[in-house]
Amino acid sequence: MTCDAFKLQNALDLLTEWANMWQLSVSVDKCCVLGIGRLPVTAPTDFYIDGHKLSLVSFCRDLGVTVSHDLKPTTHIRQIVTKAHQRANAILRSFVSRDTDLLLRAFTVYVLPVLEYNSIVVTPR
Repeated sequence: MTCDAFKLQNALDLLTEWANMWQLSVSVDKCCVLGIGRLPVTAPTDFYIDGHKLSLVSFCRDLGVTVSHDLKPTTHIRQIVTKAHQRANAILRSFVSRDTDLLLRAFTVYVLPVLEYNSIVVTPR
């Protein structure tokens, strides 16, 4: 185990110890290891939280933003566009009326926030 991997595992152990002391639980199924690099990186070491091995993933989602191993926003954009498309189609299927003001209000309330949330991730200035 390299020095950095040892430090990370030690930090995970301290986190587990602190959580147990305060009677908190760490949701291990929501924890993972994301290797950042040009190719999907294989972890030289397995990391554990409270005896449970953390899975190695090529992308993960945190606070609604999908981060991939290559740090490109492609996966995040694809997921957001799919979700917005599904909501827009649900609006069109749900309303019999084709009143543009009504449809625009529904789009503004249900679809636009999905597209605007964390848009700075995609278009930094």
